[in-house]
Amino acid sequence: RHGRSYNLVTLLQMWVVPLYFTIKLYWWRVLSLWGMFSVITSYILFRATRKPLSGRTPRLVYKWFLLIYKLSYAFGVVGYLAIMFTMCGFNLLFRIKARDSMDFGIVSLFYGLYYGVMGRDFAEICSDYMASTIGFYSVSGMPTRSLSDNICAVCGQKIIVELDEEGLIENTYQLSCNHVFHEFCIRGWCIVGKKQTCPYCKEKVDLKRMISNPWERTHFLYGQILDWLRYLVAWQPVVIGIVQGINYSLGLE
Repeated sequence: RHGRSYNLVTLLQMWVVPLYFTIKLYWWRVLSLWGMFSVITSYILFRATRKPLSGRTPRLVYKWFLLIYKLSYAFGVVGYLAIMFTMCGFNLLFRIKARDSMDFGIVSLFYGLYYGVMGRDFAEICSDYMASTIGFYSVSGMPTRSLSDNICAVCGQKIIVELDEEGLIENTYQLSCNHVFHEFCIRGWCIVGKKQTCPYCKEKVDLKRMISNPWERTHFLYGQILDWLRYLVAWQPVVIGIVQGINYSLGLE
């Protein structure tokens, strides 16, 4: 409970604080992107918390936050390369002003890191709500439903669908605990939703076994950087405020 409350507080800080600065400094481009992200994410969050939960909702949620994750990764890489490009002086070869090149890199890096952190936090909240609503997962305690062999515990839908029924046949993935899921669902649960346990039995998931592609390992590392950055950025104003309060009480400048 304390961990979830802590995450909610940091998420609220990350979501609300930029709104104050964008309005105060008249950063309308940042504000418009923030508004678009907030509206769509609010709708996704609304769908994820409805009861009963639609069978299409888990895929909608994971597709949206997977898109945010990939876009943030692309912006982060582009921003970092632009900053390195400028620091090495390569901008002069293309007659680009250093200030313009550096501004582009910083803005791109900010978009990538900020929305990457926000997307992963919202995805984790939606994952908890959806899985708890379906009943095969419980945050604390035993699941309320018994899992059948042909049901995916993440989305609650059949793993193998007959050709004459509504649905799609897709790849499956079996964890070390022998529970089988839709491959897209379990990847969304572990990578996008930041869960590292089986949604049914809560046995530890071997992410190295799941992420066998070297390119996917970079995405996983990027996700860990975003998690670390969230704590740094969200609580930095609090730390600075405490330090300034101590200095003021001691009469230090």
